[in-house]
Amino acid sequence: MPGPHTAALDAARPDAGRRTTQIFFASTLYGVATVAAALDADRFGPADRRVLLIANNAATPETTPSVDTMPGFERLRGRFDDVLSWNEAISPFHPGGWSPRGDDLPLWQRYLRLAWGLGDDRVELAVESIQVNPALALARIFTGAPVDVYADGLMSYGPTRNKIDPLVGTRVRRLLHLDLVPGLKPLLLTEFDVEPELVPTEVFLKVLAELADDQEESAPADALPRIEEPALLLGQYLSALNILTAEEEEELHARMLRGAAALGHTRVVFKPHPTAPARWSRELEKEAERIGVELTVLDTPVLAEVLYQRMRPALVVGCFSTALLTASVFYDLPVARIGTETLLERLKPYENSNRIPVTLADALLPDLSDRAAVTGSGRSEPDLPALTALVRAVGFAMQPKIYPNLRPATERYLATHLNDTTWRYFKRRRLTALALPGGIPVQLAFIPRNAAVRKVARRARSIKRAALG
Repeated sequence: MPGPHTAALDAARPDAGRRTTQIFFASTLYGVATVAAALDADRFGPADRRVLLIANNAATPETTPSVDTMPGFERLRGRFDDVLSWNEAISPFHPGGWSPRGDDLPLWQRYLRLAWGLGDDRVELAVESIQVNPALALARIFTGAPVDVYADGLMSYGPTRNKIDPLVGTRVRRLLHLDLVPGLKPLLLTEFDVEPELVPTEVFLKVLAELADDQEESAPADALPRIEEPALLLGQYLSALNILTAEEEEELHARMLRGAAALGHTRVVFKPHPTAPARWSRELEKEAERIGVELTVLDTPVLAEVLYQRMRPALVVGCFSTALLTASVFYDLPVARIGTETLLERLKPYENSNRIPVTLADALLPDLSDRAAVTGSGRSEPDLPALTALVRAVGFAMQPKIYPNLRPATERYLATHLNDTTWRYFKRRRLTALALPGGIPVQLAFIPRNAAVRKVARRARSIKRAALG
């Protein structure tokens, strides 16, 4: 029990008697929903003021709808006292490419405190993607403010993508995340001993139900057509990330459509990425007409989870979208992946932050061509220890300098688990560079760089092809 001197000590603290303002930083409606669920579950302490700070990170924010204009946002608006725009605060700079100079940090904090009416409030931050701007810029500006990080996708299970300045990383108190892979512990920010904390699934689902109710009440009658139990295809716009070409991504969508049709689905709904070219949808419509499938393309920006509640899809198909895991884990819907093996091969550099999401989708979800697994007769519960070991091994291979403590476990995993299935999660060149099992032995490492050896190898291959031909 506190002693009689406690009140005096509290009064002597520098921030005693100051107001507390919590700033919640978000760039997606899914992120706002995650924060809303965390608030509803009392995962944040009391505050005198709660501010939602919106960032529009699109390549051209001027032509892309902001989060606060999306259908359903008003249902979440009531959790916050104010909604502010990061884009307006730093205009004309772009949120994704701008970071303040170190010498200018005090000036920026003074400016934002004035612009946002913070005065001398004690500021607490809750941000997404702390390792990159704009969240990193905000954390640097409010030097000394405690930081909570919330994760709204599968990337939280992977390593921190960049080395974070300890002046920021040591201020992170916890990682709030959804239980997308039950039992799997996130790797993100563990280099700072940050502990993960779950946002309760049932509370998150209630928030998503609010969004679905808002769509029901406010959307035009034809905005979200009522199609009972269709196959739902999720587009991700991977060509914008330079993972696939535009033509390859169009073909990926067509493969989704053909795969769903092969499983007997005659009604299909395609949810394109909001910034994907409209011509992709038109090409998909032509393919649907060719194979005799009734296709509906959604033009309204809406969360996939809202569609799960409105349509109860008979099947959800995608590549490595987080929405595939919410469909399977939160809504118990049949799901299928497609294209993950190609992406695992194409992702560059190896430390590309999408690698863990692609790995998880590939390891956990059935391939669209595997009828037995997709329909349920061949589905099985994941081996959590094996999955954890795989994720840690890939995470170390991605960021060995940030997680050197994972080397022994990674060496054990690679020495005993590399096979035809697991090899696709690793690259021999990467393993060689890190002197890990599966790499080229040191005494043979000169071969790929030896011009004479390469010439002989090419000559041998050409002779072999000629003999076979």
